[in-house]
Amino acid sequence: MTDARTAASTGNFSAPILAESDIASIARRLFVEGPLLARFLQHHRHRIAPIARCISLVPPGSDVLDVGCGGGLFLACLVASGRCLNVHGVDASSAAIDAAQAAGRRLALIAPQSRILFEHRMVQQGLPDGNYAVVSMIDVMHHVPRDAQKRAFLDAASRVRAGGIFLYKDMCDAPIWRATLNRLHDLVMARQWINYLPIETADAWAVESGLVRALAEERAILWYGHEIRVYRRPAESVQ
Repeated sequence: MTDARTAASTGNFSAPILAESDIASIARRLFVEGPLLARFLQHHRHRIAPIARCISLVPPGSDVLDVGCGGGLFLACLVASGRCLNVHGVDASSAAIDAAQAAGRRLALIAPQSRILFEHRMVQQGLPDGNYAVVSMIDVMHHVPRDAQKRAFLDAASRVRAGGIFLYKDMCDAPIWRATLNRLHDLVMARQWINYLPIETADAWAVESGLVRALAEERAILWYGHEIRVYRRPAESVQ
């Protein structure tokens, strides 16, 4: 069960276009190879993360760069639903990219006109050249070392073209019980002591990047707390 509280919102964003059952169906159809646990996590990620809400915030027809795409579920849903056809995902995990590429091959059969690229890329290599209508960074920042967080955020923001958006979501650092339970989750699943970035810091970095906050939202699913931001680059902005 999901409860939501909108902290601040401007602009018009469409309602979710996919039900949780739709996302589960797409995941089961595309993620059929690899370790059982990895497939299980893709098949059930919608139960603990607001995937449908994030999808609804992507304007139809956008070209999308997903920074830290993991196994590629978010981009797969955008393409499989027909919302976007030109998507590019990058991730530092070669295993995750292998899974994403396998799913991408099946996805290309569903959407033959799509352009799907999943790329193994380390943070030190920077991001792909070019600008995008949408740059997304979903549940990535808390995995980035503290001394690299600002660079990662600014690099992603710099890829947003004029009039485009930066879709940012991460786990909340408060209340403490939610933050603690999520930290335990990552200790078990990722074997990592995560580094929370206060959402106020992300807001400040967005301003530094020339972006304007268009939506601020908090959601809770089970014991997981999610902070969602949409930052927009003004149409008259010059990169």
